[in-house]
Amino acid sequence: MSSPLTDLESWLGLTLVPGLGNSALRKLLIEFGSPDGVLTASRAALGRHVDAEIASAIAGGGNQEGAAKTLAWLDDPANRILTLADADYPQQLLELHDPPPLLYVKGRHELLSRPALAIVGSRNATAQGIANADQFARALSDAGLTIISGLALGIDAAAHRGGLAGVASTIAVVGTGLDIIYPARNRGLAHDIAARGALVSEFPLGAPALGSNFPRRNRVISGLARGCLVIEAALQSGSLITARLANEQGREVFALPGSIHSPLAKGCHRLIKQGAKLVDDANDILEELRLPTAAASATPSALPQLDAPAEKLLEHLGFDPCGLDALCARSGLGADTASALLLHLELQGLVQTLPGGQYQRVR
Repeated sequence: MSSPLTDLESWLGLTLVPGLGNSALRKLLIEFGSPDGVLTASRAALGRHVDAEIASAIAGGGNQEGAAKTLAWLDDPANRILTLADADYPQQLLELHDPPPLLYVKGRHELLSRPALAIVGSRNATAQGIANADQFARALSDAGLTIISGLALGIDAAAHRGGLAGVASTIAVVGTGLDIIYPARNRGLAHDIAARGALVSEFPLGAPALGSNFPRRNRVISGLARGCLVIEAALQSGSLITARLANEQGREVFALPGSIHSPLAKGCHRLIKQGAKLVDDANDILEELRLPTAAASATPSALPQLDAPAEKLLEHLGFDPCGLDALCARSGLGADTASALLLHLELQGLVQTLPGGQYQRVR
């Protein structure tokens, strides 16, 4: 005679049944009261709510093989699974109309219930955007907000690094199983987050990086947070999906403005037109969230000491993209002299080279 299943074994055996989506799962839980109640229901009773193949899989005990493999993953004390019935399941996710039935967590699970801010933006961010994400995340983390993002390249990665540098750390919500690091280039960052923050997924172990996973991931990013800050986003950016979800969930939406000539500012400007709060300092966010502001700032550090020609060229360059010919016309410098000064300024971290032979001041 087989031993009765533990609560977690029942949750896993049920949620890992292939083809059983969250909506159907919620209906089954409402009808039968608990995962164990679903697993012990008759095939006929189950068939009134799900198709015959899924009903047969559930009536056969659910996916116990998958459950056993996942339970082995929990042998690592850094790993944990939170179910909807768990007292440690984050309350703010319970406010969603479709909360994840399970949350797989590697690292500090207690961070999921602390005050947090989501920071998202372009994967193909500019140097200024990456610097802004790092500075805002660090200042807000030091002010007590855990920084949440999606472990993507660009703005997400910079936000995580800034969050780790502050006192409130960071949470990475991913669109794969927690045994898969995506993108692979962020493997080192993921390990740092697992050690000092938390990695979170609603997807089972082994789940690959499918495109349909990421909108679902985005609702968890915004759902865990009190607000969402967008830094650099094109008009078709997935970051705008996160911002829309945050707005629908009743979270505050913030956007960092940029140059009117930059495609990566268009999405932020649209959000601002639609009512997002324009911010240019971390205190703007803290004030809106009614949190203490005294120590927080995302103001860049002072510029390095420059000689007069370099300082003058930087003034002529401004903060909008500019080509070499136009810059020479503004400054009266020859192309060779201007090019040499631009290289010096780039090495100082003050200028970025853009595609198409354009230059842009970043500090």
